[in-house]
Parts: sequence; C-alpha cells; structure tokens
Amino acid sequence: MIAQVIVDVVHTNVDRLFSYLIPEGMELEAGVRVEVPLGKRRVDGFVIDLTEEDDLPEDLPLHKLRPVIRRLDEYPALLPALITLARQLADENHCPLSETLRLMIPAAMRTGRIQRKLETVAQLLPGVDAEKEAAAMKRAPKRAMLLRLLSDGQPHAVSQLSQLVANPRDGLKPLQELGLIQLCEQEVFRSPYQAEDEERSSAPPLTADQQEALCGMLPALEKGEGAFLLHGVTGSGKTEVYLAMASRTLEMGKGAIILVPEIALTPQMVRWFRNRFGPATAVLHSRLTDGQRYDEWRRIRLGEARVVVGARSAIFAPVERLGLIVIDEEHEQTYLSDKFPRYDARRVAALRCANEKASLILSSATPSILSFAMARRGDYTLVEMPRRVGNRPLPEVTVVDMRKELEAGNRSIFSALLIRKLKACLDSGNQAMLFLNRRGYNTFVSCRSCGYVVKCAQCDLSMTLHRHGEDDPGQLRCHMCGSVLPPPETCPECGSKYIRYFGSGTQRVEEEMHKLFPQVTTVRMDIDTTRGRDAHARLLEQFRKGKAQVLIGTQMIAKGLDFPKVTLVGVVAADMTLNLPDYRSVERTFQLVTQVAGRAGRAQYPGEVVVQSYKPDHPCIEAAARQDYRAFFEMEFSRRRAGLYPPFTMLTRLLVESPEENCCKETAQQLFEEMQRYLDGNPAQKKKTLMLRMDEAPVKRIRGQYRYHVLMKLFDHPDARPILRRLSELAATEKDRCQIYCEVNPATMM
Repeated sequence: MIAQVIVDVVHTNVDRLFSYLIPEGMELEAGVRVEVPLGKRRVDGFVIDLTEEDDLPEDLPLHKLRPVIRRLDEYPALLPALITLARQLADENHCPLSETLRLMIPAAMRTGRIQRKLETVAQLLPGVDAEKEAAAMKRAPKRAMLLRLLSDGQPHAVSQLSQLVANPRDGLKPLQELGLIQLCEQEVFRSPYQAEDEERSSAPPLTADQQEALCGMLPALEKGEGAFLLHGVTGSGKTEVYLAMASRTLEMGKGAIILVPEIALTPQMVRWFRNRFGPATAVLHSRLTDGQRYDEWRRIRLGEARVVVGARSAIFAPVERLGLIVIDEEHEQTYLSDKFPRYDARRVAALRCANEKASLILSSATPSILSFAMARRGDYTLVEMPRRVGNRPLPEVTVVDMRKELEAGNRSIFSALLIRKLKACLDSGNQAMLFLNRRGYNTFVSCRSCGYVVKCAQCDLSMTLHRHGEDDPGQLRCHMCGSVLPPPETCPECGSKYIRYFGSGTQRVEEEMHKLFPQVTTVRMDIDTTRGRDAHARLLEQFRKGKAQVLIGTQMIAKGLDFPKVTLVGVVAADMTLNLPDYRSVERTFQLVTQVAGRAGRAQYPGEVVVQSYKPDHPCIEAAARQDYRAFFEMEFSRRRAGLYPPFTMLTRLLVESPEENCCKETAQQLFEEMQRYLDGNPAQKKKTLMLRMDEAPVKRIRGQYRYHVLMKLFDHPDARPILRRLSELAATEKDRCQIYCEVNPATMM
C-alpha cells in the first residue's frame, strides 16, 4: 500500500499529495499524522488516502518512493469529515491544504511540546481482604489507613491520597512489596473546570414557548437535517432549548457543538451543560493552557466527551457522528476569524452540518439583518420565543438626553437619573451593571492649541490613557499593537502646555462609581482585567456570589449572562458605536443596547434600564428602548435596500499590507487596473459591479504595516461569482514585500 500524504509545510510548491511507501508492520489509515522525509528534511504530514501500487503514475516507479519514517499517534488525528471540510476551506481561501488542516488539531500537538500527563495510582490487588489485612497492622497505622482507603478496589491517585494521609508513598511501598497493592502509571486529563461545574442538575419543566420551539426542531434533528433561526427575547430560556436538543442528540448516539461568541460566556455555558451532562461535556477556547486544550481535544476525539462548548475555533472539534451545532448570539462578529486562513464559524457550521447530516441552530435575541432576511426568504426555518420565562416583563427602559444634562451643568459621565437609580438599587441590596464599550480611562489625548492628537507610531490610531487612581499619571496605550508611551506634558507638535484628555473608558466609570459610592464593591471586565488564565470565570463568579454589587464592563458583559439579582442596567454612552464609519454601525448599536438591557430583571425582581445618549431621538435608540426587533429590522432593511448595502449587495475588497508605503500603493494600483481590465473584458460581470475603486484603508497603518485596498460593491447574483473567483486568484499571487487578502463582507472595514 502507498500512503498519499500532505506535508505540514505551508507553501504552494508542496501543496500536493506526496506518495510514500508504508513499511512492513506499520498500519496506516486516512487521517493519521506521520513523519516523512522531504528532500533532506524530516517533516510531519497527514495521510489523506491509501492507494495500491497499481494506481501510481507511470513516471513514478515504486523503487523511487521513500518510506514513511514513523506514525505519530495511535489513532487518526483527523476524521474523514474534517479532511473534507479542510479541502472546502482551502478551495474557498485559495490556500494550501496544509494550512486548513492545521485548524483541525491543537497547535501544541503539531509542535510536539505537549505530552500526556501520567500520574502514579495505587490499587488493591484482586482477592485481598483490605479490612482483615488492615486489622493485622496495628503497629503500622499509616498502612492500615491506606488499605482501608483502597478497599473499594478502584485505582486512587497518590496525589489524592496525600490529601488524606501524610507522605503516603512511605506506606504504599511496603504494601506493594507485601503483594497487597499495585502501583502503576496511569494517564490523567488536565482539567479546566471549576469545582462548581461538577454539580449535577435535572431538566426543569419547559415553558409553552420552549416546548413549541422544541417541537418545531426535534423532527428535523431526528432526520439529520434542518437549519433554524431561533429568535427569542432576552430571558426567554433559549439555553434550556439547547440543553433539550443536546440531550436528544446524545440519546441518538450523536454529538453536539455549542458555540458562544465570547470567552466571558464560556464558564456560564460550560457550567450549565456540565451540570446536565457531566464529564460528557468538553470545553475548547483560547484561554486554556496548551495541556488542557490538548487533553480536552483528546477526550473529544476518543469519544469520552460528546458535547463540546467553546468559542469560534471549537467548530473544528473532532466530534464523530455529529448531530447538532448551536451558534449562540449568532449576530456577533467574533465568529469571523481575521487570521489567515480566514473563516466564518457560521459558514463552517453550515458546511459541517451539510457534510455530516446534522441540524444547525442559529440563535439570538437580535439576529443579524442577513440571518433574519434569509429566514424570511426560507433559507432558515424561523422559530420564535416572544415571551420571557414565567411571563416576566421586559425591563422598563428610560432614555436620558445627555445634552440636557450638560445644559443643566452636569459634567459627570452619569446622569442625575442614573445616579438616583443606582442609589435605590444598591440600598435595596440588589446588583447593577454599567456598560461602556470603551476600555481605559480617557480615550484620546489632544492639544487645545493646535489640535494635535497623540497617535501610535506603528498604527494610524489615537492612543488611550490607562491609569489606576487619581495619583497615577498613567500611560498611553495603543489598543491595536500594545505600544506604550508616557503621557506628554507639552504638545509634541507645537510645544503648548494645553494638553487635554477626552472621552471616558471603563476605568473612568469605575473611578466615578467609587467616588459616588465609596462603600460599594465593583468588578470591572474588559481586556485589561481578563488577560490572566480563568480571569473571566473568576470575576463573573465573584459577581454571581454577591461579593460585588456592581459589574462594569465592555461588550463582554452585554450578552448571554444571567444574574438573578441584577435589577438595574446603565448604558453609559449608547450612541458611541453609531459614529463608526461602517454601514453596520446602526445594527451593532441596536444589538448592543438591546442585549445589555436584557441583563436586567431576569428573575423575580423587575428590571430597569437607563440609556444615556446624545442622540436620544435616533430611530435605532428608540427601537432598542422599546426592544422591538421587528420594527428595527424593517427600518434597517429598507435603509439598506435604498443604499444598496448587504444583503442586497456584497462588499468585497483586496486588502494590501506592506512595511513600505510605495510598494503597498503600487501593488494596490496594479490590482485595481487588473480588475478594471477583467471587467472591461467581461460585460456580464461588469453589469453586476456597482463600484470599483482603489484607496487608502480607513486605518492606513497597523502594527507598522501600510494598508491600501481595492474596494468593490457587487450585486449578490450568480453572475457576480466569477468576480469573486478572480479576486481570490489575485489575492493568491505572490508579491515582494506585500501581503494580499481577499475579504467578502468583512467584519470590519478599517
């Protein structure tokens, strides 16, 4: 037999199958990782197929083939369905297959840095009467106690025994020599779970809406088909529907993947699923250690875990007999990967479900305009849950006009109403959440004399002031590349001393809270406070247990979280995202305000929301205050139809990056001219093109790389598909000192 191998080297010159002899005695199958010779090197590779000697081309005689050096794992690392998926993604991204195959396994597994963790265990030998032997050891109490602890005949880790008996090895060695127990090495999995994740719970009675939603989706699940958009208001109990669907999936002998958009949501979702399904639940996300991620991946691959909860990359989990994929908060842009090879986890989920005959559920209280439009067109089956659990009312929302607050002399970041509501909430012993989608203390530093704004030397972005307390001068940080500068005392441009700090971030909100309510404990959640391992889970658990009364945060607190004692939510600056130069800014503002408002009043206590805005009469803010998704959808859908924005068109671009501006600009100009020639020669495609232009990217420089783009707007029509193929081909061309990326409806246009 001949092994057809894709070598784990990302280069177009080796993006093909290489044939290797399988040595006598070595068993291989598709999906196994192997070490093979490549020129003078040894490299890892993936067996994609096995062929007979007769299938070799005539110009490749058997005696010229080199043998596989060794097999790297005892089981195939890649499932056949994931090999198929990798091929599809490689075709879409026009990249080497090895690059998409890498998405399917933990990065540490490829480097060989991670090994299995072994632990010494002790076990009573068969036929030994532990009680009788222990009774005979009156002069050796430690040995007697160990025998009694091992009397159940099960293997016990020596590390666990050490918590009950001091220095247990001193007693275990003699017991082994007497032939009463055995000591051996046993593999253990590195656990990422908190102790509270181990509690078991049973399914509560379902509400009428939950039962109706299930009845609409279970028949398709049992047939291995169906794509659904689950639209339920905040607090309607969508998670309980996921749990019931996952339970039925397991009963059918299949597995499930549950995706969440933020790592902040993962601990809560893992706790719910682990409480219901126990060790059958695994978790995958970027904050796990290499060892934890490798062990969780292996538990899934070996079939010990059949339900996977995780962030974007968990869509590649090696679940055999996949039956269900749920994408929670499907509207979130975090499902789009901006690293090459780029992918949209929602698109990958649809591919996996189609390939493996599984059901797909996209779920949100504020679905994306595209998803809801597709549901209306019939691409998804729309399932709605219009009421909260127990018919609890949606929170009462009040919009505060911050312009009037300024006129009244209030220069605080909190309105008078929000301060009153905070006092009443905290005095009653309840909890509050304050949302501001900007971290740091001040958002930019400017000179009042000449207008100079301090920007990062590597990025075309203003730097943000971060400080801790009034006495701390702080430091300026770039939120894109992480560069740090001391705050200037005079203007670097004109030398003026009139340097001023503008805008507010979460640090400023926290400081103002402590000034107003010095006795109140707060928890702040943003990228700065959640960098450490388990930081998300630790901070959320602190708030959940009532050790803090106020949770302050960015968008990571805006969705999915469920805290029964939260009765007040304050949206500090609702219109901040309205001013972004992106056609989706209105949609994202509505989603954020609606989602964060939904954190209030989820239990027996009614909820209140205070939305502070300088544009209180904006239709988006008004619709969010009413939490009226359908009214917002109709308004936004009409606006996009009139402006010819997606989903009526596609925005595509070739993004060019280079450390040299001239090189970057010239390459972008060449690509622009190439697309012009292509359209001139293809009249059918030219009719579907609404716009073609070359320009600087909105953010001209990021991490030292200059950026230009060729931007196109196309009708979403089959005649436009050849244009996308041509763009992908141009992106795959190699240019000196330049990187070219093809993006279709990118998550951000910066």
